[in-house]
Amino acid sequence: MMKVVGTMFFKDNKLLIDKPRKRPTFQMIGGKVENGESVLDAAIRECHEELGNKVVFDNKLFELVMEFDEIATSDGKTPIHFYVFKYNGELQGELSTSEEIEEFKWYTSTDGKDILSNTLKNEVVPYCLKNNLII
Repeated sequence: MMKVVGTMFFKDNKLLIDKPRKRPTFQMIGGKVENGESVLDAAIRECHEELGNKVVFDNKLFELVMEFDEIATSDGKTPIHFYVFKYNGELQGELSTSEEIEEFKWYTSTDGKDILSNTLKNEVVPYCLKNNLII
């Protein structure tokens, strides 16, 4: 089963999400765990890749808060095991878009669910609402 990581960053009760150029919906900051890589190392690497090199965060502030199995949004058939980290600090620096990432958004539930990937819609946003992490 493919392992995938995602990291939740919060500011002012909003969740940071991003929109890849190749996808119609916003998703978590994260991606696939490479061979020989720990899930924490994968989460940190993906944050560097997706947020850009002007962002600063402390590797010690990542906390694993959720795990679940689902089917990959990308193809609708690949089974994945998803590890979700919560960053227990404030993201410093500036977000940079890239060849991969088109746009960032600080999400609240008033933005609706139509823009979200299945992972965000079904698992992450309900978790955030239940734990009063977003409004």
